[in-house]
Amino acid sequence: MAVRERWFGATGRRVPEIAVEGEDEIPLEEALVLDDVADLERLREAHASGTPVVVRAADAEGVTRALARPEVACVFVPADRRDLRDLDLRKLTYGP
Repeated sequence: MAVRERWFGATGRRVPEIAVEGEDEIPLEEALVLDDVADLERLREAHASGTPVVVRAADAEGVTRALARPEVACVFVPADRRDLRDLDLRKLTYGP
């Protein structure tokens, strides 16, 4: 399966939309890193300023919820859940 990418804020770089935290090289020093997408105001502010947003998720629902937000550049999954990189996001979003 091809790796899908997203723009990393206004940096001009693209990154994998789902990455394994601590393994994939994503430059976090310039990113807003969140544990969920509950704080919509922070997401909007980061997007408006061009700051990349990275969200952590440990299950398919969390990954799907994070990637539904256009502000999110990348979702980090734990090393023991690397299987989440292979989710069929189209099917999870739109059904069979």
